[in-house]
Amino acid sequence: MQNAPGDARPATAAIRYRERLAPSLWLFLAAALGGPMLALVFVPAGSAIALIVGIAATLVIIALMIAGSPRVEVDQRVLRAGRAWIDASWLGEPQIRTGEDARQARGPGLPARGWHLIRGGIDGLVIVPNTDPADPAPSWTISTRTPDRLAAAIDAARAAANAPA
Repeated sequence: MQNAPGDARPATAAIRYRERLAPSLWLFLAAALGGPMLALVFVPAGSAIALIVGIAATLVIIALMIAGSPRVEVDQRVLRAGRAWIDASWLGEPQIRTGEDARQARGPGLPARGWHLIRGGIDGLVIVPNTDPADPAPSWTISTRTPDRLAAAIDAARAAANAPA
């Protein structure tokens, strides 16, 4: 895993894949109940104040859930998963997991030393071996809604990174 403060992407880097791992619709609906519950606390102060507080709280909760969702991104030569990034030349062949295989890979089959970006409610998983001998993380395990597209983008980035200049 390669992290650098102030990591900036060159302006010419084309994005091959981008996904925000936002919570599912059911989690948004559950979180939206926080606003009306908070509004009940303010009913003694006045129904108009309670209504305003409830609507504002609901909007803030949903905005924070979206803003706090990590992104998975692959550009010409770099894979980014959340705050971490790695040059595609250090990546091995991505492995796609769905269904029971993904559940096993997220649970008992999860490598303890690997880099993980796992989100509940997202079934797909891509496991990418890390070939950098200086990196302590032997693999990256990434949740995704479209594992086939992420794996294809990683393969394309690997080919571009390993191509002779």
